[in-house]
Amino acid sequence: MAVAEALARIILTEMSPGISLPSEAELATRYDVSRLTIREAVKLLEGRGLLAIARGRKAVVREPDGAAFADFLTSIIRYDPKGLFDLIEVRLSLEVQSATLAAKRATRAGIAAVESELQGMRDTVGEPGAPMSHDQELSFHTHDVGFHEAVALASGNRVLGFLFEAMSVPLREGFFISRRGHEQRGHTLHDTVLAHQRILDCIKDGNSRSAADAMRTHLKDTERDIRAALSQLALRPSSTG
Repeated sequence: MAVAEALARIILTEMSPGISLPSEAELATRYDVSRLTIREAVKLLEGRGLLAIARGRKAVVREPDGAAFADFLTSIIRYDPKGLFDLIEVRLSLEVQSATLAAKRATRAGIAAVESELQGMRDTVGEPGAPMSHDQELSFHTHDVGFHEAVALASGNRVLGFLFEAMSVPLREGFFISRRGHEQRGHTLHDTVLAHQRILDCIKDGNSRSAADAMRTHLKDTERDIRAALSQLALRPSSTG
């Protein structure tokens, strides 16, 4: 619908979240269509997550919502092993760029946010060799996701920040899988902490090339962990055989 597309362009380029659309009568006059056409266009944009509609009130521009994107990523990770490698490929593109930009642009507040998540990882993992409960493991992966999200936000690129906020749940699920492969390859969570520390150090030094290399090395290592985990699962005897 042409009117819906025209409204979508205005919403995305000229309007901020929380701003009300003009009335149906105003929009009908502007686009030279009926109020019914405007009403249908607004409902269509509500379905796309761009607008919120309350009875008796004007439609309001919504905050960006990555829920549908997150649900899609979570589903392919759960039901299609190839989805894990698809996600790694996307992360290699996005996160190497995040680290590069963060090394160039990160503010003190941005670096402090990355440091806070890394400290959370370090506090959760405890002493080498100490057993971890499920809650501790969940906390570790939550801080791990938070680290990568904080790097994206520190990049100063709003699109990268939004994407990582939307990816937080599927990333955490992927981290549980990669950890199994990490252990099978003889590594520990302390090694994971060190890899993240190297990324942070490069960002703090303002060395964009080294930050990109450190992030790429970490993600390639994660890819090897996932391959190891999935290979081990493939070798297990079927419970139905």
